[in-house]
Amino acid sequence: MATLAALVGTACAAPPPHEQAPGSVHLAPSSFPSQVARASSVWYEAGGPAVGGCQLFPADNPWNTRVDSLPVHARSADWVASIGASGHVHPDFGTFWLGDPIGIPFTTVGAGQTKVPVSFDYADESDPGPYPIPTNAPIEGGASSSGDRHVIVVDTSDCTLYEMWSAYPVGGGAAWEAGSGAVFDLSSNALRPAGWTSADAAGLPVLAGLVRYDEVQAGVIPHALRFTVSRSQRGYIAPATHFASSSTDQTRPPMGARFRLKASYDCSSMSTEAGVVCTALKEFGMIVADNGSNWYISGEHDARWDDDALGDLKAIPGSAFEAVQTGPITTG
Repeated sequence: MATLAALVGTACAAPPPHEQAPGSVHLAPSSFPSQVARASSVWYEAGGPAVGGCQLFPADNPWNTRVDSLPVHARSADWVASIGASGHVHPDFGTFWLGDPIGIPFTTVGAGQTKVPVSFDYADESDPGPYPIPTNAPIEGGASSSGDRHVIVVDTSDCTLYEMWSAYPVGGGAAWEAGSGAVFDLSSNALRPAGWTSADAAGLPVLAGLVRYDEVQAGVIPHALRFTVSRSQRGYIAPATHFASSSTDQTRPPMGARFRLKASYDCSSMSTEAGVVCTALKEFGMIVADNGSNWYISGEHDARWDDDALGDLKAIPGSAFEAVQTGPITTG
């Protein structure tokens, strides 16, 4: 079976971080579509995960490809130990905690949505506005949040994804200020320019890696998940395009490192909801996307979640994971 390295090839040989590249990096054709055709879920049959009628990236995109047959990375034991073999998974999504929404929300808009100006703290690595952000766009953590404050919008008229980090409305939403922002064509495998961040430290699309309520209710998550680690190294593996550390310690995972739950881990005693996530972690794994709490898996905020059922995921220990080989590490 082809590895994910076949998808990215050598396209991500990068200039130093924060140095602007001349254009987006594109993924090479892959051999994964045959695997997609063999799968039975409606998501696979439709070509991959979707939101508002828009497929979330092509079927051969790394987010949408299984990794359960890939070789274990030579640094797997080191990276698991760095994150914490005795630690446990934490579902960083759900309903509410002390009145605040848990998880990362997103919304959809159509062709009539007005685009508004956005100013960025990291403008040199952000896609300029305007963005089609509605005045009532949900903000991660709520309107008064002091956290990451992601704002995510899918324009279903042209299947374009708009994401902002540390986003604050100005003038009631007539404009926005944000730390960084990125725009993704959902029909394309193009990556961010090498060395660029996005609304995520690794330069990745946030929405692609969220555990979403509708998928779990349907019984299958056909894509990799997003997770965070407290310590990373100064490097990244495609599809990531940016690192978020000054450490050259190779025993720490780089941004974009892909982990999977070992096939031997038993998911059968979990709740139905947690079992769906557990299976996805075996088949598609999860990608290091940001610095944060160890083994925290991201998902959407939805008041319909059963937080107790999701809590079964907390039983999964770090030692149950292994890193897989998906490509070379780009260092700066």
